[in-house]
Amino acid sequence: MLLLTPGPTPVPEDIRMAMSGPTIHHRTPEFEEIFEKTRELLKELFDMEEVLMLASSGTGAMEATVLNLCKTKALTINSGKFGERFGKICEAYGKEYSELKYDWDTPSNVADVVNAIKNDESIDAIFIQICESAGGLRHPVEQIAKEVKKIRPNIMVVADGITAVGVEKIDTTNIDALISGSQKALMLPPGLALIGLSGSAMKVIEEGGVGYYLNLKTELKKQKQNTTAYTAATTLIIGLKAMLEKLHEDGFDKLYSDTKKRSLATKKALEALDLKIFPKVPADAMSAVYDEDAAQIRKILKTKYDVNMAGGQDHVKTTLFRINHMGLVAPYEAAWTLNAIEMALDEIGRRPYDGAANAIFSKELYND
Repeated sequence: MLLLTPGPTPVPEDIRMAMSGPTIHHRTPEFEEIFEKTRELLKELFDMEEVLMLASSGTGAMEATVLNLCKTKALTINSGKFGERFGKICEAYGKEYSELKYDWDTPSNVADVVNAIKNDESIDAIFIQICESAGGLRHPVEQIAKEVKKIRPNIMVVADGITAVGVEKIDTTNIDALISGSQKALMLPPGLALIGLSGSAMKVIEEGGVGYYLNLKTELKKQKQNTTAYTAATTLIIGLKAMLEKLHEDGFDKLYSDTKKRSLATKKALEALDLKIFPKVPADAMSAVYDEDAAQIRKILKTKYDVNMAGGQDHVKTTLFRINHMGLVAPYEAAWTLNAIEMALDEIGRRPYDGAANAIFSKELYND
């Protein structure tokens, strides 16, 4: 079965092999050496001053940043399930917040965020997705961060990059916390959350520190010593080191370039089949298609062509399908998927199969 869901992504065989060795103890010089090398590679990937690894899903990192970086009031951006989640985390802790809500296909408006900041001096942190994966949407995070920092330099800008880190080069100049997860572009099993931190964010954390397990002050102190406050996800970190070394050897810029080319070529091919790309500003991480026959198309792909794609959630549960572009997806895998979609459309009587999807995909992918 070809797994092309936007997380979890397939784990390459060489990375599985790297994680298959004997278990080592996390309080040893051997593991501290692995941890140190992994931290250095992560700093390069994130392009941030510091980075933390937490044994949790990405939601754990989201919760940790709300707890540790927002002292008075949060501003959350909601264009889908994951923007909504930041608000739910605030509610769970009784933390005051305002929400800017948009349709799932619509990116946040820079002016809306600027006005919210200007009109409420109590807001000290903004929480936003880079890619809102519920609909494959790309928010203008870097522009928002730049503009709000002009107004309030000390405001914390927290960006959920779970489906963006390792997909594209993110300008972190004005971002204070950048979140990611192991099961996306880094192609590891779920269970490891990552947080890149700016110097300003570290200052806020070191002056405060909230919670117990998700207390980033405690974790920051320990991880600077190449260990963790609590039991480390040793096997995942060993796999992460191997994956980062693999990506570093080829060059992170090559990964970004290959992902973007594959993503754009896929979207062009889908449009040639008269399929509608859902978001107004699509992210490179996935191709999200809105179609009344989405559930039927997905069923045919899974049962007949061994392609597993994700559907939608909530109000677009049966009308959306999402094709992953994160990680080391081979061009032939994307081509197979597009060919299968075209054959499924023929099967349900939408359009006769003529090989258009593969022809356009190949032309766009290899045309420099």
